[in-house]
Amino acid sequence: MSCRPRSGGRRLGCVQIYRLGDEGPEIRDIQQRLNGLGETIDPAERGGRFGTSTAAAVQAFQRRRHLPVDGLVGPDTWGQLVEAGYQLGDRTLYLHAPNFRGDDVRALQRKLNALGFDAGKQDGLFGPATEGAVREFQRNVGDEPDGIVGPHGVEVLERMRPQEAGPGRALIREEEQLRGTRPPLEGAVVAIDLEPAGDPSALAIAETLRDRLAALGAKPAIVGAAGDDPSPSARARSANELGAAACVSVQVAAQPEPVCSYFGSPTTHSPAGMLLARLILDELERELGSTGRVRRLTVAVLRETRMPSVIVEIPLAPVEPPETSGVGDAVARGLRAFFSG
Repeated sequence: MSCRPRSGGRRLGCVQIYRLGDEGPEIRDIQQRLNGLGETIDPAERGGRFGTSTAAAVQAFQRRRHLPVDGLVGPDTWGQLVEAGYQLGDRTLYLHAPNFRGDDVRALQRKLNALGFDAGKQDGLFGPATEGAVREFQRNVGDEPDGIVGPHGVEVLERMRPQEAGPGRALIREEEQLRGTRPPLEGAVVAIDLEPAGDPSALAIAETLRDRLAALGAKPAIVGAAGDDPSPSARARSANELGAAACVSVQVAAQPEPVCSYFGSPTTHSPAGMLLARLILDELERELGSTGRVRRLTVAVLRETRMPSVIVEIPLAPVEPPETSGVGDAVARGLRAFFSG
């Protein structure tokens, strides 16, 4: 995949990142989208200058969307800014390549799940699971099961008044699977995700993790360390194509504590991802001798993967070599605990 030149911003491979101090039409586009979502930007910046009020508006948006609050507009923040502009009924939805993405799809998934039709993870992507739930809903209400949601389909859904506050069908299914017998780690494919051009310590941890998992009989594979498309969505797609049973994204961050993140939005979350994050964090706390935390995020590596997925962020100071080996061991122990049930 080739990168299309764009003005302003910083580039990491094919990944464009906009931040404080940048200027240009892309910044003006970001500002207009933020304004449309109710964020306030200083009039002096609205011509396309990424100033302090723009950064504050980005951070407010990131908090609402369960994104890392860094004030940067990278692929995850930009993608969700675009998606937030769609409301259910704005366009006709159906299975399409590439998948439709947006808050309208997320609202559709939430309503279907609340009515007992399993649309899968409420990720805002209209994929096969969502189409299957739409067809099943259409059959149940006597409509043509064509998998297309237009004005009539939205009207019928709204008439049903789904109780969206409670847990949806997809979340309940995942909880039921957790209570059952989980597959063994032996023979399981585990995707180990790395951000492109990440910290060398993260690569050392990932390599230790790969070796430990292989010794336990798993089939680990590192994704994201190289390739033409280092975007978060492409890395999630690579994990899906592997048919992985779990995905662990390894990162090193300038922070005082270990953090394990799992998929979770303001309205739903992944119970399996949450359990995996907690089990890995338990082992990291023992290894590093420091208290960490788990958090919900909606970034693509967690949102777009089809398996339990976590992001493991390690404090930079405690993991200088040779300590990277112990951290990799700890993450492997957390994965073993998850698969052993």
